[in-house]
Amino acid sequence: MRNALKIICLLLALVLLLPACSGESGSSSEKEQEKLLPIKINGTEIRVGETTVQTLLDQDMNVGWVDENYERVDVDPDMELEPNSYYTGGSINVNENIFAQISFVTEEEAIPLGEAVIARLEFYMHSEDDPAVLSKIEFDGVPVTELTREKAGEMYPDWTGDEVMWLKYGLEYKYDLNFDMTSGQMTKFTVEREYDVDWSGDQS
Repeated sequence: MRNALKIICLLLALVLLLPACSGESGSSSEKEQEKLLPIKINGTEIRVGETTVQTLLDQDMNVGWVDENYERVDVDPDMELEPNSYYTGGSINVNENIFAQISFVTEEEAIPLGEAVIARLEFYMHSEDDPAVLSKIEFDGVPVTELTREKAGEMYPDWTGDEVMWLKYGLEYKYDLNFDMTSGQMTKFTVEREYDVDWSGDQS
């Protein structure tokens, strides 16, 4: 009788354990789907949701925003930002033709702007035709000169879109790739991480 009870208890334990194992497997799969795809500009890696403004400044990147007089000014890394806030209107200028708009975020504490994390990056390449310049911009390890609409479909077969855009809206990250309809060449891309913060911060 005791042996029978032991067997029943063991079986019940296994039944309870199986859903837990299944849940762990699903969580691992979700994390894999939410893999962060990095950006590189002239060899400097930008990881949206991780890289700070100060990291960009340390690499001599031209980071600024447009002030109330519609003039572009360099960011002040020592300026204190509000906690739990989302700031828009920043930009990284590569040259006079090509730039990336950036937003940055703070979480639980007020911090200097230099410590704020890049929360969104939107890169515009419409006006630049020089392959030497464009080849120094990479999305997920691939120069944008090589990342055509066709190649994007091969690299990310589970994304959705059409002949001019290829999209991935995950639980935490959003990716939006845009292409020229005729040539298939990339013209713009956006990487964004979701944050539950105040969206009222705006430096533009």
